[in-house]
Amino acid sequence: MGVLEKGRLKPATVRSWVDVLPYDTILQQDCIEAMRALPAKSVDCIFADPPYNLQLGGDLNRPDGSAVDAVTDEWDKFDSLAAYDAFTREWLAEARRILKDDGTIWVIGSYHNIFKVGSAIQDLGFWILNDIIWRKANPMPNFKGTRFTNAHETLIWASTGEKAKYTFNYRSMKTLNDEIQMRSDWEFPICGGQERLKKGGTKVHPTQKPEALLYRIMLASTKPGDVVLDPFFGTGTTGAVAKRLGRRWIGIERETAYVEAARERIEAALPLDESALKTMQAPKSQPRVAFGQLVENGFLKPGTVLTDGKRRWKAVVGADGSLSCDGQAGSIHKLGATLQNAPSCNGWTFWNYEAADGLKPIDAIRQNYLLATQP
Repeated sequence: MGVLEKGRLKPATVRSWVDVLPYDTILQQDCIEAMRALPAKSVDCIFADPPYNLQLGGDLNRPDGSAVDAVTDEWDKFDSLAAYDAFTREWLAEARRILKDDGTIWVIGSYHNIFKVGSAIQDLGFWILNDIIWRKANPMPNFKGTRFTNAHETLIWASTGEKAKYTFNYRSMKTLNDEIQMRSDWEFPICGGQERLKKGGTKVHPTQKPEALLYRIMLASTKPGDVVLDPFFGTGTTGAVAKRLGRRWIGIERETAYVEAARERIEAALPLDESALKTMQAPKSQPRVAFGQLVENGFLKPGTVLTDGKRRWKAVVGADGSLSCDGQAGSIHKLGATLQNAPSCNGWTFWNYEAADGLKPIDAIRQNYLLATQP
């Protein structure tokens, strides 16, 4: 088995990870070399923020003559577009090999590279689920005034194949978005303020991503305990968010300055309380709860009066979990449908109880019951 030395594998043991993954570890290596050492079908989700190959020529200055802190690092430079294509296909091929059959990959890029990345993703057999537009609330302006302001980046979300199963926490996304379906255009500010890592007044990394972006990605497409790999780890945004959300992570990063900053950042990250991680489940995956179970277990007492949202009808809860109103009785669903003269009724949302801050649907009691009884 390989030996970890300050968060990385010794060069002599680079291919020795076979049965045990280096959980919650930064591998300070070339990303392709490090991925080759990982077992096949071992990772649940990959988030990749690869070099964009910006091809910047010369310095970029603001109208006042001050220099723009742009991406001029060596890791973003390639000899040609063909060289960038070859690099992209090589790391994506390894990503596909180590991704579980029900896993997904997220790749973010700009107009400089995302179309090349997308082509390679499809050629390698991935199935694109969505392209997400990250609309920047505070983009850098186009100082020369020669083009539109580049105000967005694109994320590609893909599964391992057209028929592959994958995790999508639809209900969590809808809850996060005030009970409206989450769209494919997301607005976040670029990383700044206290979140932006600096050393000596200078950005540690020129393209540090906001934690809110990774939070949404992981909440949408992973489960607690899943393994998230980031082959271009940078300053560790993926690791910090994974720690908060109770996911395992593996980071691959070559640059020493980024590795040191990432370690310090992740050590300071605080995981969320376990109860906060029990996010809303999709109805099909939510354990079935009979209304009578709430009565049996004391979450709702017999004799409690329930009402519809407009307070038109009042029903009394029976000891057997039935409801009675105006001489009629039945289940929460059947009685709701009968009173409305409707073919069906979702009693969980139709019937409400009186809480300290007003009417609340009895589904809220069901959610409390699930939180209290599920492991």
